[in-house]
Amino acid sequence: MKTPSQSQLRQTIYFQLFFWTALLLFGTAKMYGEYNGMIFKDVFLYNFCHWIFQIIGANFIYFILIRYFFDRKRYIEFSLYLIISLYLTSVMNRFFIVYIAEPLFINKLKDSVFDILTDIPYLLIHYTFTIISGAFIFISIMFFIRYKDEKGRTIKLQKEKTELELQSLKSQLNPHFLFNTLNNIYSLSISHSDKTSQSISQLSDILDYILHKGQKKWVTVSDELSILDDYIALESLRYHDERLNIEKHIRLNSPNTIPPLLYLTLVENAFKHGAGKSSETTEIKIDMETNDLHSVFKIENTFSSHQTADEKGIGLQNIQRQLQYHYQKNFTFSISQENNIFKVEITTPSHYD
Repeated sequence: MKTPSQSQLRQTIYFQLFFWTALLLFGTAKMYGEYNGMIFKDVFLYNFCHWIFQIIGANFIYFILIRYFFDRKRYIEFSLYLIISLYLTSVMNRFFIVYIAEPLFINKLKDSVFDILTDIPYLLIHYTFTIISGAFIFISIMFFIRYKDEKGRTIKLQKEKTELELQSLKSQLNPHFLFNTLNNIYSLSISHSDKTSQSISQLSDILDYILHKGQKKWVTVSDELSILDDYIALESLRYHDERLNIEKHIRLNSPNTIPPLLYLTLVENAFKHGAGKSSETTEIKIDMETNDLHSVFKIENTFSSHQTADEKGIGLQNIQRQLQYHYQKNFTFSISQENNIFKVEITTPSHYD
């Protein structure tokens, strides 16, 4: 059982005010068409008395019996208490009418207490069924509201969970990259290389991108490609020229957007499973094209003959989950390998939200 929040309490109060007022007005309008004069007045007073106990009975059944017994699957106790509560509410309703309400507007012989307590058929027809009719409508609507609220909370929690997972995915840039890059920059600084300051600037740009634009939902393809250049330049410091062959073909015909770090993760994956696990020359080819409808990113890398490409690696699984989060089913993500060449292709809409 969860304690209702103040907003839920206000919502319930407003609903009850509206529902019971509407029910009274509807019943009054219906009676007005059937009765007139003193007869209408008497019938209205009787129905008003029933209306009060409809409210009491419906709220007791929903907030006590349903919430504390039915929701906890204590069905036998619920059924027993429901029968008892309907009987007692019907008896109290009849007592109220006979001994409090009727003396105010009619002079008739009062029913005995024994008759009120024991005349079950009369209680059922004139009191219990009236209480049940109002309670049934009220409880049905309350169940609908509750289902809607719980569904909304479930969707909200799922969204928050997914967003937290996404933030975790975005933060999974290989820590070995940072460690190796710092080592390489340190080596450059010892040798007084001209590349030292440039490498520091590139690393700074990558970290700034991850910390700031990496937290956004969308970035431009050009921004992502720019950071890829910095990443490739820093990774290339680890290898001699003959160990690495990189080709890029970029055709940006439209300023499309993508989730941040999407392509960066693929490039990192290509270095990790290509040059990072082979002493042979590694080739990495990047092909990027945008148009008014789609963004198509292709990347392939060679790997050594004794190495088995992992098509279900964590990096690729993360990309799959990011794509599903951002695009649902409106994307293509294909992975293939042939003749020691590992290929990945992603096609996404030009813009999507």
